Amino acid sequence: MYKSKSGTLFIGKKLIYLPTCQSTNDEAADLLRLGKGLEGTVVITDYQSAGRGQRGNQWLAQAGENFTLSLILRPNFLTAVQQFHLNIAVSVGIYEFFASFLNEHLKIKWPNDLFFGDQKLGGVLIENTIQRGRIESSVIGMGLNINQMEFEHPRATSLRRLMSKTFSLEELLPDLLALLEKNYLLLRNGHYGLLKTRYLQNLFRYQEKYVFARNDVPFEGMIIGVSEAGLLAVQIENRLEYFDFKEISYGF
Repeated sequence: MYKSKSGTLFIGKKLIYLPTCQSTNDEAADLLRLGKGLEGTVVITDYQSAGRGQRGNQWLAQAGENFTLSLILRPNFLTAVQQFHLNIAVSVGIYEFFASFLNEHLKIKWPNDLFFGDQKLGGVLIENTIQRGRIESSVIGMGLNINQMEFEHPRATSLRRLMSKTFSLEELLPDLLALLEKNYLLLRNGHYGLLKTRYLQNLFRYQEKYVFARNDVPFEGMIIGVSEAGLLAVQIENRLEYFDFKEISYGF
């Protein structure tokens, strides 16, 4: 179904298509263990039976209707404490892909979900291997809703739902890979500040008073940034607090 992408320098040059698999992230991790994890390799499937999301959530998608893929990168120019820079570059790349179709209601929901209004368009799971204080390899799993129309979760949507149009996944893939590569190269060339600015400019609920919850207890706060380590910085009354991935939730 899919062909290798020829318009990029390295992302998608090696493309492995699997009609079905348990998890593209697991398949990519196996390639790394076998010494076959060339940077830029993409593993893509029509359906994964055991896909994973952030916080241990299961990622469910209908077969052949969405992008379900994993990308292998080797960002050894980043230290362990700089891991979130990779998250930012990937999120911005995916944001730019969707932004070519959608308007200002498109946002990046910290840490790396894509939302249109209050509905989820896709998510990312990055699994890094650290050696000697640097990122040796990264497996970046993506589940992006393109053509699916029915969802178990009421707060999910797709490009087709939003645009009333069916898309060719094969035709869209080169654009997605090109934007991922563009932003990864910005990261590799040290443009951390530029990428973070783009990330914050398009961050869901950024600099808005909003209701969040910690341990199921609601509170009002305002997102004012993200720390170097990727913690969400929230102004709560007259104090600033930082939250890790599992420590805060959004009220809708």
